[in-house]
Amino acid sequence: MAKYTGPVCRLCRREGEKLYLKGARCLSVKCPFEKQDNRRDFAPGQHGRDAQFKRNRSSDFLQQLREKQKARRVYGVLESQFRRYYEEALKSRGVTGVALLQILERRLDNVVYRLGYASSRAQARQLVAHGHINVNGRRLKAPSAVLKIGDVVEVRVVASGRTYFRELKAMDEGRAAPGWLNRNWSTLSGQVAKMPLREDIDANLNEQLIVEYYSR
Repeated sequence: MAKYTGPVCRLCRREGEKLYLKGARCLSVKCPFEKQDNRRDFAPGQHGRDAQFKRNRSSDFLQQLREKQKARRVYGVLESQFRRYYEEALKSRGVTGVALLQILERRLDNVVYRLGYASSRAQARQLVAHGHINVNGRRLKAPSAVLKIGDVVEVRVVASGRTYFRELKAMDEGRAAPGWLNRNWSTLSGQVAKMPLREDIDANLNEQLIVEYYSR
């Protein structure tokens, strides 16, 4: 399973905004964007400050590229897989950009994150890869699996006895589940009730720029 293994905060700095890739840390003062002393809200690298200056006068192509890169980083997807998702969205009915976001939202790791069972998509990916999640009663270790309407996601009974899940189950619902998911907090399970609508997707993305990038 290929994945990005470099510094995560570097990705947020490159995009010039918080992508909330590290869960609770992104909401604390430890986030580089929140540090008042030695604040690092500019792009990484030798010419990071220059890139921040140029961002205000960027070309159409650069804006499209940055939006595509931001979407990839938010959902933790590499380029070849992201392009396959786009090609699949291109063949589907409806608006291509919305169809692309719907595919990304229905990835198993994102569903586990949206249900509130992980503080970030990276943590959700780890829970799936370690075999703690069942889909329709069977263990599934593929975080990239795209779920369908009616699929049931649940924490395995064996895994629910672990300290992390016991503490999670004892907590109140810290984050509301989106309208397209039905969640049962007491059993740590959820179901894909319907296709996510654009307003249900809270990622700060302009999907039209992504479509324009791949339509060149």
